[in-house]
This record gives sequence, C-alpha cells and structure tokens, in this order.
Amino acid sequence: MTQPLYLQDSYAQRCDVTVMSVDGEKVVLDQTICYPTGGGQEHDTGLLRQGERAFEIYQVKKESGQIIHYVKHADELQPGPGSLELNWDRRWGLMRHHTLLHVLGAVVYEKFGGLCTGNQIYPERARIDFSQLGDLSPEQIAEIEAEANRIIAEDHPVTSRTISREEAENTPGMIKTLVSLLPPAVTEVRLIAIGTIDEQACGGTHLKRTGEIGSMVIRDVKSKGAQNKRLEVQALL
Repeated sequence: MTQPLYLQDSYAQRCDVTVMSVDGEKVVLDQTICYPTGGGQEHDTGLLRQGERAFEIYQVKKESGQIIHYVKHADELQPGPGSLELNWDRRWGLMRHHTLLHVLGAVVYEKFGGLCTGNQIYPERARIDFSQLGDLSPEQIAEIEAEANRIIAEDHPVTSRTISREEAENTPGMIKTLVSLLPPAVTEVRLIAIGTIDEQACGGTHLKRTGEIGSMVIRDVKSKGAQNKRLEVQALL
C-alpha cells in the first residue's frame, strides 16, 4: 500500500520513492506526495525521475484502494529507486481553493444554515454546492463574500487531526452531515480545522494559514433547486 505523504505535509515538493510495479502506464510507488483525484479535488501532476530520465506523471487516481500514478513511457521504468517532483504551481492553486471552500462553507453554514453537499476544486477556481439554502439576494452574496474575506485576512491557522468515525458521527452540525456521505468502510475521519471557526471532515491538501489564500470573489451563484445553490468562486492574489 502506497504511503500518502501528502496527508502529513502538503507542502512537500520532492520525495524519494521506490517503483513497486508497472502495468502499462500505471505505476505503483511505495510512497507519494501526489494527491489522487478525490473529494472534489483534482489530482496532482509532476515528474517521476529514475537515473537520468524524467517521466511525466499526468494523472493520479485511487483504484481498488491503491494509489495509481499514470506515467508517460512507463514501460521504460524499472522496479527500484527513484524520486518524485511535484508540479507545485498546480498544487498551490488547488490548496488555495480547497482551503477557501472550507472558509466559505463555514460562513454559509453560520449565516444561512446551508450544508455543503459537494464541490469541485481546480487550480484556478472552485465551486461548492449547498442544500438548505434558498435564493440569495445581491446583498446577501456580498455579505458572504465580505465575511469570507474577513476570515481569510485574519490569517487563521489550518490544522488537522484524526478521530474515529463513531466520534465524528456523534458530532453535531456540518461534520456529522459530511461524514454520512463517506463509504461505510471508512473507519477513521481526518478533520481540517480553521482556527476555532470551523472543522470539517476532509482528506485533501490544505494551506497552513488562511492568509495564504489572498482574497476571494464569488463569480456566480446558480440555482440547482428551490433549496440547492452552487457558488462559483475564485481565489485572488
């Protein structure tokens, strides 16, 4: 099983690895800093180096519980030592937008009781869906944006911890709601906290502090039903 180093340090940009197996373009490593697509967050890209060669990693997925790196010209790899280099610009954008969505989720929940039901995170933008959220006036949208930017500017620390699924399911509010969406096989839940403002179940990569987001703007609000809304957002520097 590949060790997911990105869960301990989302800022790591390089690591030594061992190529465990190669099947076509599918490569399994003993450990990785590359995040596989999941939880709405897109996969990382980067380079797998072995000897004097650099092989492009163009996709990373979880398949049957295993992290698979899709590597161009993987048939030229050999089992054994190598190293990974992350496409940091892409990861940085993903982290900024992922942490931004946590801030936004906390604001919408606190002000309007809206619960996050899904999201999609790209390096340059993101979207988040809410249930129990009615139509928003331009004034309310501006209020959400202003409050999110206030929290971002306060530069709160972003930390993680792991608890049992049972403990998470007995926690009121957003955590309990999100945990109910996880597969039954998940017995431990990783929580991401933004200072004392918010804590959510999440397996993605995040910033160390909210100030690193810069600022945010709500680009669009779309109705997905009477009580379901999608907010499209962007982090700005």
